[in-house]
Amino acid sequence: MIDVSDVESAQQAWGAGIVAIASAHSTGGDYVGIASNHVNSLYAYQIGPVLFKPTLAAIDQFRPTFDTALSYFVASNNACPEDKGFAIKGWKDVRFENSDVIVDGNTALAMGNYFFTSPEGDEVKVEYTFGYIQDGDGNLRIQLHHSSMPANVG
Repeated sequence: MIDVSDVESAQQAWGAGIVAIASAHSTGGDYVGIASNHVNSLYAYQIGPVLFKPTLAAIDQFRPTFDTALSYFVASNNACPEDKGFAIKGWKDVRFENSDVIVDGNTALAMGNYFFTSPEGDEVKVEYTFGYIQDGDGNLRIQLHHSSMPANVG
């Protein structure tokens, strides 16, 4: 059975993974290996279908496979030529602000804003919805990831 603290822990792990990828990229480390582990350990691609709509994907809007997800994060495999590597932009921190979390047995949904701290210390706000399922070991895996930039009001 999932609880809200499990979701919050999964969100912290996701944010720490993005920062670790960015740090390894900036220091010449194995950022592709870290990103591969990030996708393998936090997403549900080994379990079944994953619905992934990244923020900055326009041509290949949806990422149904490990390779297309990895491409979004680090642009290392040319699976989606539009990708520039979201996770290698030098992010220094990621924090989540949940609007709400809905837990239903071994699944959970979370929606809100997450904030990415740039190398210059500025925060970029992005809207998200994540859906989680438990794997065979009880770990949360992302089965749904949709994120987008906030609408411009004017």
